[in-house]
Amino acid sequence: MTPDRQHALDLMTPGQSASAPLQERLDGVIHELLASFPNPAHLSAADRRGIIARYSAVLEGNFIYWMTATYLAVESDEAHAIIEDNLREEVRDNHPGMLRKFAMAADAMPTDSDALAVNRDLQGVRQFVARLSGVRLVVMMAFFEGWITKFMPYLAELAARQGSTEQEYTDVHGVVDIVHTQGLFQALDAELALLPEPVPPMAQLLEGAEALGALISTIVHFRAGAIGRTTSEGR
Repeated sequence: MTPDRQHALDLMTPGQSASAPLQERLDGVIHELLASFPNPAHLSAADRRGIIARYSAVLEGNFIYWMTATYLAVESDEAHAIIEDNLREEVRDNHPGMLRKFAMAADAMPTDSDALAVNRDLQGVRQFVARLSGVRLVVMMAFFEGWITKFMPYLAELAARQGSTEQEYTDVHGVVDIVHTQGLFQALDAELALLPEPVPPMAQLLEGAEALGALISTIVHFRAGAIGRTTSEGR
């Protein structure tokens, strides 16, 4: 065992998992993101619609794709089993359809403009996912599931202020994604145990989570006037 790895283990409290430092860092990032979000009561109807629509534009067509890529990239039997259970639930219970019903009820179906608004950051995440780096993808998806769980009350309030009473999507994901997050950190422990020494620096392990954080910020904070800048920057 290298001195660096032994030092990392010495810093862990008894019973603490190898992924605990990463989980603590991700929890902090999620907290900072949520703290930056505008009060739904201070948003216009157009702003509320835009957040729901951009969220839907990203999640409906990408979440299962990203989780499938994670399944393909991991190596441990435990990680494969955990991620397969997650995917089966997403498909069996038609979570994309649940999200579409939620967006429709809030009169927030994504438009071309909504898709364009998130395009640059979304492509950045897709490029990261395409590298099929197992540990980094598990970190990214654990972060995303953890964020979604905490984002659901905010999303539900946006929809309610739009006059919607359709809350199945937010009710379900406010609960099941807690279990999914815990499972992904178990998968992360299994994957970390297989890594050759030395373990990559924290900044490298968080690369996918940072790309997703930028995408989440665009989902929530984007303003219509930025579309022209997004288009020109993408050329």
